[in-house]
Amino acid sequence: MKAQSSDYASCFCLAGFPQIRKMDLEARSLRPTVRAGLLAKLRQYKSDLNNIKSEIKRVSAPNAQQATREELLDSGMPDSLGASSDQRGRLMMTSERLNQSSDRIRESQITALDTEEIGVSILQNLHNQRETLMHAHKTLHGVDDSIGKSNKILASMSKWNKWFV
Repeated sequence: MKAQSSDYASCFCLAGFPQIRKMDLEARSLRPTVRAGLLAKLRQYKSDLNNIKSEIKRVSAPNAQQATREELLDSGMPDSLGASSDQRGRLMMTSERLNQSSDRIRESQITALDTEEIGVSILQNLHNQRETLMHAHKTLHGVDDSIGKSNKILASMSKWNKWFV
């Protein structure tokens, strides 16, 4: 029952990360005055979630390993069926490798989520830079139109000046 409740807690904890990322994206799209406070809160939430996750991992890891060992070693297999100590040793080594692989997969998932978060931030910055460039382009186009009109006015003034002089 403990293993099942720690599994539920782990799932709940992992489910919080996408929600925090969604809130982060939403906060980044708000005005800078509001954004700073929200991003600080989100960093705190993420830190709290990481602390909870590491606590769950710390609490459930020994219990999960012990339960796995008990399942493998005390599964009701009588010694008469040929379960030798070599087989038990191999099973224990295999389960240890499996646990290590699971840990590496979890770490890879966390790295992937962090990388995705960085990518979202970069895309947001690129979007802001594009908006700035588009605004500058529009302003430059307006200045170009004004210069064209000014040239026409100066040319007509020059013609009028030639007529009167």
